[in-house]
Parts: sequence; structure tokens; C-alpha cells
Amino acid sequence: MERWCSKVAVVTGASKGIGAAIVHCLLKNGIRVVGLSRSVENMEEFRNELPLELQPILSALKCNVGDVECVNKTFDEIESKYGGIGILVNSAGTMNPNLLLTGDVAAMQEILQTNVLGVVHCTQKAFSSMRQRKFDGHVFILNSILGHPIPIFPKDIPSMLGMYIASKWAIKALTEYYRQEFRHFDTKIKVTSISPGITDTTAIDGYAMTYSDGNFLNANDIAESFLYALATPPHVQIHEVTVKPVAEFIV
Repeated sequence: MERWCSKVAVVTGASKGIGAAIVHCLLKNGIRVVGLSRSVENMEEFRNELPLELQPILSALKCNVGDVECVNKTFDEIESKYGGIGILVNSAGTMNPNLLLTGDVAAMQEILQTNVLGVVHCTQKAFSSMRQRKFDGHVFILNSILGHPIPIFPKDIPSMLGMYIASKWAIKALTEYYRQEFRHFDTKIKVTSISPGITDTTAIDGYAMTYSDGNFLNANDIAESFLYALATPPHVQIHEVTVKPVAEFIV
């Protein structure tokens, strides 16, 4: 982990859930973090709850990853203030459950803007920073088990997650093509996709819990998986991590 201690980690969706747990893991290992969130207030509240010795190495910036202009401005600020990016964690995401045939198209657009294009926007900027400094960093993308086998829902309980699942399948493809493009540009930048099973975070409130039998991961379980992948030696890439609770009920 020593190679990361002089670097900056950028975490999107950092104010809650898995993103916040990953931020905490990074801070405990002495890595400076810039946490991005749509709500700086939530980030400040999160920082105030940290041990005093960790608070100075966490910075918070407001950023909507689905807005390319906002991403450009935010990452330029990170570049000028903190001197480049070594780690990017794409944790921001939205679910917006609805039916494809009758649902709100604007909500579906938000899913794609945040879950897919948000990853593209942020990864482009992080790659530019790493390449400029000739540093082989690490890009993480938070996927889902729903980005793998597609669950079949009962006829009387239709899935409300069609567009969300489509966004996670897009992330699965992006992860592999990032690996290939990092190689194309003659870098050794790593990319790791982490696919959690059902996790007890606010993202699933009111939907998945309805059908769950109580088998959940928690955000810290996923953060520990992240830390394992980050700690691998420079020649080792953990390309895909799938983490499920025992007796996972979805797939």
C-alpha cells in the first residue's frame, strides 16, 4: 500500500453507502481522498464523524458525474489543488426503479447518464492525469451482480430494474475495453470491477428489501474487497470481483 500514500484517490458517490465505506478504508491507510458527491453538506457531515486525525486528508467537492461540464471543472480543480490522481473509484450510481414499457424516460436517461456516462467522463479525466504523470494508477468501477446473469422475475412481480440492469451490463463491457485501451496506450494502469450482491445500503431501500429474505452484505464488506484489489503488487490485476452474501436471493 505504500506506493499509494503519496497519491490522491478520487471517489465518486462518496457521501454514503459503499462509496463512504471505501473512503474510510483509504483514509485509514493514509491515502488522501477527494470525495465527490452531489451534496457537499453530506460529505461535510461524513467528515465531521471521522476521527480527528483522518479529517485533514479528506476533501469534499460537489460534482454531478452525469454532467460532463461539471466533471471537467471538478477534475481540473483536483489537478490544480492536489497534483494529480492515482486512484479513481467510480461509485456514484442511481437506480430509479421503473418499467421499461411504461416508465419515466427522463428517469431512465438519468440512470444512463450517471451509471454509464458518469464512469466514462470521470475515467477519461483520471486517465489523462495518470498518463500526464506517467503513473500507472488504478481505476475501480462499482458494478453489480445484476451486470452478470440476468435474473428472471415471476410474472406477477415484474422487474422494475430493466434500465438499471442494462447500465450494469454496459459497465461490464466498459471494464474489459478499458483494460484493452490501457494496454493500447502502453500503460500498466489497472482496472477492477467490483460486483456486489444485495447490500444493505440506501440504494436498495423500498425495492430489493421487499423481496429479500434478510441475506445482505454491508458496505464494509465491499470496501474490504476493494482494499484487497488495491493492495496487489503492480504486476497483478484483479479484473473482476464478485461478492455475494451467503444464500444470495437474486442470482
